[in-house]
Amino acid sequence: MMDVQGKVTAKHLAREAYLYIRQSSLRQVMENTESTKRQYDLRQRAIALGWSQDRIVVIDSDLGQSGASAADREGFQRLVSDVGLGRAGIVMGLEVSRLARNNADWHRLLEICALSDTLILDEDGVYDPAHFNDRLLLGLKGTMSEAELHMLRMRLQGGILNKARRGELQTPLPIGLVHDELTDKVVLDPDKQIQESLQVLFRTFARTGSAVATVKAFRKQNLLFPRRTRVGPSKGKVLWGELTHSLVLRVLHNPRYAGAFAWGRHRVRQKANGRLAIKALPREEWTALIPDAHAGYISWEQHERNLQQLRDNSAAHGGDRRRSPPREGPALLQGLVICAKCGQRMTVRYRTYRERQYPTYVCQRAGIEQAQPVCESIPGSSVDKAVGELLIATVTPVALEVSLAVQEELQAQLDEADGLRQKRVERAREEAEIARRRYMRVHPDNRLVADTVEAEWNAKLRAVSTAQEEYERKREEDRRNVDDEQRRRILALATDFPKLWRDPAVPERERKRMVRLLVEDVTLHKGDVLTVQVRFRGGANQTLTLLRPVHAGTLRQTPKEVVEMIDRLLEDHTDGEIAAILNDRALRSGEGRLFRRLMVRRIRQSYGLKSRYDRLRESGLLTMQEIADNLRVSVATVKAWRLAGLLPAHRYSDKNEYLYEAPGACAPVKNRRKGIYGPKGQLLTKRTDEVQCDA
Repeated sequence: MMDVQGKVTAKHLAREAYLYIRQSSLRQVMENTESTKRQYDLRQRAIALGWSQDRIVVIDSDLGQSGASAADREGFQRLVSDVGLGRAGIVMGLEVSRLARNNADWHRLLEICALSDTLILDEDGVYDPAHFNDRLLLGLKGTMSEAELHMLRMRLQGGILNKARRGELQTPLPIGLVHDELTDKVVLDPDKQIQESLQVLFRTFARTGSAVATVKAFRKQNLLFPRRTRVGPSKGKVLWGELTHSLVLRVLHNPRYAGAFAWGRHRVRQKANGRLAIKALPREEWTALIPDAHAGYISWEQHERNLQQLRDNSAAHGGDRRRSPPREGPALLQGLVICAKCGQRMTVRYRTYRERQYPTYVCQRAGIEQAQPVCESIPGSSVDKAVGELLIATVTPVALEVSLAVQEELQAQLDEADGLRQKRVERAREEAEIARRRYMRVHPDNRLVADTVEAEWNAKLRAVSTAQEEYERKREEDRRNVDDEQRRRILALATDFPKLWRDPAVPERERKRMVRLLVEDVTLHKGDVLTVQVRFRGGANQTLTLLRPVHAGTLRQTPKEVVEMIDRLLEDHTDGEIAAILNDRALRSGEGRLFRRLMVRRIRQSYGLKSRYDRLRESGLLTMQEIADNLRVSVATVKAWRLAGLLPAHRYSDKNEYLYEAPGACAPVKNRRKGIYGPKGQLLTKRTDEVQCDA
């Protein structure tokens, strides 16, 4: 006691005494009340040491919080802040584990207490963190507290890991799987609508090979997908909504749908800011993986194929895009083309011209990764057309089987969607029936409850009506599309595969799928000619030789004959007159457009044709200023004589600009009858003779 009294000084008593109270969980707060009471009793220890009742600050806002971290403990953070500001003379806790279960938080508190000369009190005594022996003892207690927490965690985790390795651990199940209370096994959800929704998802992905395409298929058919809430007031309830891309990925990656028990797929670590970091682990690092542990929606082999398809689709693993799903673009050989120069797979670029897309196969991996020039670039329209014609000639004997398979696949898709919509109507009817029974059980005198239940019943009836109308509308659309229009077209095309291939109603994605069923890859080499080597599935090869693709600019060049005609017409006509003459003769530019004055001028300049002005000047014609100087008259006079027909002139532009013939003996003379006067008005000559010129 003398030692204790020696540690508590007047400086400490001038500050406040802080009592920190914590229990690890709400259950302990409710059940282990004696421990909480012992912590509050520490106030008597502070009073015995000299603090008054009103100088004791109790911090109990962290009741029900774990001491493993200080990130979420506002009370502990307040305690550390007040100690650092020098407001605390002593910090009291029943034991070290109440203050912190983490050595980092504990030693930080000790350091701050030592700097601010703050004492620490627990059930065993009073300590001064500034003294070496007390600091050493407090450090050991903190280490033992953290070790105790570790041992408790290991005991709890050990049992969980053993059950997980045996596949007996009950974990939250994804939608579509439930625990059977009688057999204590995992079974399929007894709700048929949930089962069929998952089955349609897996079948759609197997058909399209793309998670995004699966979402589009559900949206196109107006199908909903279930999910089970994990938290909140609706915990455990099944909600229906639109299918999302992230939800499809979660379903496809989850091995539970393949009937496998898996544990330890993710690693959880706490960051410095207190947040949790979740990292997906590779399969070899999982704690347990037991295939065929319970019933599933797909086989383990199908699950492996789905994962492989997702890896092929991923851009992060997309070095070889051969197995990527067909996209919507018009490039028929997307993902199948190989560069003959370097052996790398070529990607697709599109250019748009007159609202139509044209593909170009580009070998650019070295250009992207090593900043090198593009290895090869080949326009794809001619290649796609040639390969399409080759397939038509090759696949004709099996056209009937392909057409019938397409018909059966379309019908199966519509039947699946119709079944799901029918299940939605049945569910709505069941909910309406439950609401009706609830309304019938309400006592007539309890009008407030009756009104609420009646409103709920009416809402369920409206939901039934909406679901029924939607079901009938979509069913009518499906029947009209398949039974009337598509069925006639498919049956008509069943024996004519070329017509099926060229049918514009066939989506580009489906045409690409047909190509991938037959073609392994296509190698392109651009030399003097374009060599196309097609390797079919099964080993057969076919080599095609095509003319080298002409540059797009060359295709849009003005025909040579038109350029020569413009050269001839420039002898007698202006640019605008030439454009009118070409249009009258039904000629068009290289882009198929009507000719205009500026277009003729650009053609003339591009091909180096002499303008009409240069041609007239070379023939000796004079400008307006030159003819005015020659005749010693003004420019206005020259223009007036041209309009009067006294001077022969030739138009060289569409702006009424003229060049004049050199004046001869019959050139007009200003003031012929009055004489010719000089610049200052003096009479130079008196003209008495008249020159007679023929008209």
